[in-house]
Amino acid sequence: MSEPLGGIPAAVVDAARRVLEAACARDLTIVTAESCTGGLLASLLTDVEGASHAFERGFVVYSAKAKCELLGVAAEKIERCGAVSEDVARAMAEGALLHSDGDIALSITGFAGAGAPGDEPGLVHLACRRRSDGKVWHRECHFGDRGRGPVREAALEVALGLLEEAVA
Repeated sequence: MSEPLGGIPAAVVDAARRVLEAACARDLTIVTAESCTGGLLASLLTDVEGASHAFERGFVVYSAKAKCELLGVAAEKIERCGAVSEDVARAMAEGALLHSDGDIALSITGFAGAGAPGDEPGLVHLACRRRSDGKVWHRECHFGDRGRGPVREAALEVALGLLEEAVA
């Protein structure tokens, strides 16, 4: 087990290390597009010594406007589906690849805490897209109203699992 980085559990750090080592072995680079995690995944991937060069770039797109401007997500899609939806998560991953030189993009959008009335606290959508074959993975998670930190940490675990699948 590794020493925790910035309070992140050692098991999560170890998962990040495995993903990066596998990406390095296959000469692949990773791009992230994060909303509710606010760049936490990008930070984790760049903290892993010796393998962080497998990380190409990260987008922190917390607002709907940022998702549109930086990733090219259609405003109509956000209005129709909601910023926290499978469609938007998939569009974020696609946009991250279109606006980078990365091989694999992972997107996260969700409600880490209380959102607007009617929003489900802990609802998170993640999508992972591979450039080479266009394959996309999606996960819808219902982490519950357990606080911003625990929801973000749980989202990291799912994100790293998706990246492991995509890199394999």
